[in-house]
Amino acid sequence: MSDTEKIAPTAEEYQADFEILYEDNHVLVVQKPQMVACCPDESKDDNLFDKIKRYLKIKYNKPGNVYLGLVHRLDRPTGGVMVYAKTDKAASRLGEGLQKGDFEKKYLAVLCGTPDSERGTLCNYLRKNTVNNMVYICTQTEDGAKYAELDYQVSETKGKYSLVCVRLHTGRTHQIRVQMAGISHPVYGDMRYGGALAQKGKLALWAYSLSFSHPITKERMKFIALPPEEENPWKAFDLSTFLPL
Repeated sequence: MSDTEKIAPTAEEYQADFEILYEDNHVLVVQKPQMVACCPDESKDDNLFDKIKRYLKIKYNKPGNVYLGLVHRLDRPTGGVMVYAKTDKAASRLGEGLQKGDFEKKYLAVLCGTPDSERGTLCNYLRKNTVNNMVYICTQTEDGAKYAELDYQVSETKGKYSLVCVRLHTGRTHQIRVQMAGISHPVYGDMRYGGALAQKGKLALWAYSLSFSHPITKERMKFIALPPEEENPWKAFDLSTFLPL
């Protein structure tokens, strides 16, 4: 082989940046890394959606454009479980299930401080400013106001920080970050919404559990992936013993 010749990357090399939790002919469940966009955006950075398409193209030797359906989203700084659709039918049915509340999403977050109540429900109206990509708590009557609801449960407290489990009832942009900052307990590392109350570092927000009905078989499926236990601030907590909602 000459110096100018290159060996084509394998599917495994394309898949090195993300972990596959489950794959069949219809869906692909992966663990999204933090600081990687889940789909193409204005930054033009390489993203998980395109990485998965390259992986599928090489692994299955698919000609032309590879189909991949984006079912839901995670913010760039948030890691954890995501499902993508491998067929148009699967994408349509998963999208319908998402709209009808079939998806159950649970997150782990490290908060600055500890909420007064060990468990609770936060209900707010949120409004997104598309100019600065910021989300604000607002009144119900403001233009663009969308209802947001979540449940939280404090699992463990270590010094100035607490580990909480969060279950979303709605899927608003930056919802957990905004609502937690709204009770003066921002997510660790969230300088955008936490300001002076937040601790500098990687955002401690992780989508650890995702449940949904399979789009074809209707089987109930559940996937769990814990955050990196060796990293701050997660390593301060015993993630194996937390009590999910």
